[in-house]
Amino acid sequence: MNTENNQTTTHSKVISHVFCTGTAKQGSAGPPIGLVDIGVSEVAYIFRVALPGIEKNQNKIKCEIQREGRVCIQGVVPEIAIPSETGSLYRMQVQQLCPPGPFSITFNLPGQVDPRLFTPTFRPDGIFEVVVVKLGVRVPTS
Repeated sequence: MNTENNQTTTHSKVISHVFCTGTAKQGSAGPPIGLVDIGVSEVAYIFRVALPGIEKNQNKIKCEIQREGRVCIQGVVPEIAIPSETGSLYRMQVQQLCPPGPFSITFNLPGQVDPRLFTPTFRPDGIFEVVVVKLGVRVPTS
């Protein structure tokens, strides 16, 4: 049982250092923007960030990764008017999803990285996934 508690404590320490600003901080009952998962391998880190309501082609997501492992993701949640078959546009009166506007999500990876060696992927399900190589690790080429 102690092993489980240690793993939970370690996991909580990483997640507790995620900071959201702008509209990412204002979202409440809907799918939250800015949930972060971080994974570790021998040569790299992977992180996945939930960005529901943001489409790859519609918005520009800026991801800055610093050598010490600090990650800052910035973007804009678009304002969406929903068209109906009659030609009317619906504007949200009750909004539980993240409100429109700029946001930033900042967190630290567990160690130093080479910010030149990362691979970002924006998945169709609204997950922004990035693999970044640890600093000083030789990446095998094949």
